[in-house]
Amino acid sequence: MKHVKKTALKNIVLVVIGLGLLFTGILMVWVSTLQLPDFKSFTDRKMKSSTKIYDKTGTILLYDVHQNIKRTIIPYEEMGVNILNSTVAIEDSEFYKHKGIRISSIIRATFWAKLTGKKVQGGSTITQQLIKNTLLTPEVSITRKIKEWILAIKLEKIMNKEEILTLYLNEAPYGGNLYGIEEAAKAFFGKRPTDLTLAEASYLAAIPNGPTYYSPYRKNKDKLDERKNLVLRRMLEINFINEEEYNKAKEEIVVFLPEQPMHIAAPHFVFFIKEYLENKYGLDAVEGGGLKVITTLDYELQKKAEKIAEAKAKENEVNWLGSNAAVVVVDPKTGQILSMVGSRDYFDLTVDGNFNVATAARQPGSSFKPIIYSLAFEKGYTEKTTLFDVKTEFNSSCNPSASSTSQTCYSPDNYDNAFRGPLTLREGLAQSINILAVKLLYLVGISDSIKLAHDLGVTTLKNDPNLYGLTLVIGGGETTLLDMTSVYGVFANDGVKNNTQGILSVEDGEGNILEKYENKTQQIIKPNTSRLISSILSDDVSRIPTFGKNSILNIPGREVAVKTGTTNNNKDAWTIGYTPSVSVGVWVGNNDNKPMKKGGAALAGPIWNAVMVEALSSLPNESFIKPDPIDNSIPPILRGFWQGGETFTIDTLSKGLATEYTPEELKKEISITNVHTILHWINKNNPLEKFSSPQTNDSQYDNWEYGIRNWWNANSYKYNNVTELDIPKNIDNIHTSESKPVFEIQGLENKTYREDESVNISILYKSINPIIKIDVFVNNTYVSSLKSYPFNVSFLPKDINDISKTNTIRIMGVDNLGNKGEQITTFKVFSL
Repeated sequence: MKHVKKTALKNIVLVVIGLGLLFTGILMVWVSTLQLPDFKSFTDRKMKSSTKIYDKTGTILLYDVHQNIKRTIIPYEEMGVNILNSTVAIEDSEFYKHKGIRISSIIRATFWAKLTGKKVQGGSTITQQLIKNTLLTPEVSITRKIKEWILAIKLEKIMNKEEILTLYLNEAPYGGNLYGIEEAAKAFFGKRPTDLTLAEASYLAAIPNGPTYYSPYRKNKDKLDERKNLVLRRMLEINFINEEEYNKAKEEIVVFLPEQPMHIAAPHFVFFIKEYLENKYGLDAVEGGGLKVITTLDYELQKKAEKIAEAKAKENEVNWLGSNAAVVVVDPKTGQILSMVGSRDYFDLTVDGNFNVATAARQPGSSFKPIIYSLAFEKGYTEKTTLFDVKTEFNSSCNPSASSTSQTCYSPDNYDNAFRGPLTLREGLAQSINILAVKLLYLVGISDSIKLAHDLGVTTLKNDPNLYGLTLVIGGGETTLLDMTSVYGVFANDGVKNNTQGILSVEDGEGNILEKYENKTQQIIKPNTSRLISSILSDDVSRIPTFGKNSILNIPGREVAVKTGTTNNNKDAWTIGYTPSVSVGVWVGNNDNKPMKKGGAALAGPIWNAVMVEALSSLPNESFIKPDPIDNSIPPILRGFWQGGETFTIDTLSKGLATEYTPEELKKEISITNVHTILHWINKNNPLEKFSSPQTNDSQYDNWEYGIRNWWNANSYKYNNVTELDIPKNIDNIHTSESKPVFEIQGLENKTYREDESVNISILYKSINPIIKIDVFVNNTYVSSLKSYPFNVSFLPKDINDISKTNTIRIMGVDNLGNKGEQITTFKVFSL
């Protein structure tokens, strides 16, 4: 038995050894077939694997990543010690020690990354990166990685370190069509590499890790500064430089030359897309994957928006000292970006044109207010809820009766330094009144407001209410034009959010679909909330006191909702507006934050109007859905009864207390005069809750009450003083169950009519009061109004749009006191 077991074990060992030898032999054969790439065919390789970015039609090429490549090969001796050392320090500090790969880095970047699920940086040596950059297949796979390791080792056997580093720096990407250190040094600093200062070389060493992200010409310049400092710190740590050199280079002020023109359309949008692609698929895929990218850009609209922005921004510069402008157009039904203009001209050096203001964080001014108002409507406040526009101190520890210079006190003004007394939320938003907005933010809560802003699509706000305070509602937090235009798109789309997207599809070099647009929706706010916002922002009458009649915010023949925003000292001017089909946002200002002479509507308004007109020219004329009527069961103070939170309802004819039989149009609700802040009548944490006693414990109560008492003392004479003695003792006695008229429809005689046969009916009634009108409807289609006796009517079935086999006649009559009655019957028509 033991002999059998030993024999079996021996056979297993022999099989394992044999398989091992076989695998080793296959591996050796495979390794021997791996050939080093041809480093001389750089341009051909890049062009074959070039990523191309198109407009939404897939026919207009916006940008070819490797078109018109700029690259000059130079020898090792002409590179200079600064760029050589800074590159080694940040990319591969053990470059001069390893033989092509670093085992520890491989373990850290592969196995440890798999175990922890975290991406590990710095796994590839310079030799590996050189191999990787010359392989045409950018896919991530273990086979490709093994090839990379083997070829790196092979390369180290046939080339010395100087040759490898020379190849690497002659192929390194520096953004756009710039490759190699010679062209980079010339483009960024107008120098040869040997003339670069330590700080300049450190900047250039920082860029190849993410040429688009770390571009000195785009929005992440601060991140490039941080990475430059990291390069210097690494050089200090490995003794390439001393402490004195480190400090000098860190403090050196480095000036980049202006960006050189390139063959590109919609450049701000293109680089926005390119950065997205690099973040999602990696630099290798974008540089060498041969991607075909179909974007959402409407290039015809883009060209018009660019032309408008440039022309009007130059006018603003002359007239109002506002030199720059940005435009974003989004389809609210899909979230797709139709146009993005990041400045008046990408290549205009005088305004830092290559900086994309459309995606930069700026204070939005009052354009942020609709977010707070929408939260108020979500919580139960209505468009008629009334707050007092009076001088108010919002720091409860500050004296409301004195003007304080303390930085902790907060008593904002309106744009015109005037106060208007009681205003409805509709008036407050339409006229952009700051005092109402700040009060409303306090009522709905800063934390909840930040959360809603995030849900709607604002990506820049931090989850810390203390960072913003009550200034949030008037632009105290920074947002981007792209985010805000998309947020307004949610209002346009009945409260439904579509994630902002700039890509329709991405294909790899083999034609495989890597990404395709998906319309994923999410209901963020109630439909009626968005309808209220749209109704207010499209109400040209309500905004007349601020903007005047038929202002630049009005688009003749179109129902358009729009809001402006202006920051302190007119540093930022915003106008954002929408229809159900399109959302357009415009920012105007100076990149250096210099103040302008005017703000939102004056500077951004004309650009917005012109772009909106162009965008609407190819879209159907759509109207907003009207909001629901206000629920009469909620507390009176939320329904606009600011003169007092207790009310009674009378019948305007009998003057008695209204009953269930009193017609709605004859009811009048009246407040008992008892003027207080809204905090007196509600709990801000649950405004719909009804209370039987005043609420005076809120920390803001005394300060709000102070301003209101002063206003009321000065203005009470303008209003009727209603007391409990004014409540009628009698009830409405002319609208009762007995006074309702009763109707009877005669003449149908249970017969079936032909389509062309006249239907003749007579209407009889019983009523204690004269009947003054009877309306006749067939299948809810209005037919006639009868105003005198006899009440007879005739019609042909064929004249009724929705006639069918069985049909309904409904008559509604009213007497001279408003009592109403109704009768319904049916009649038949021969089968159609």
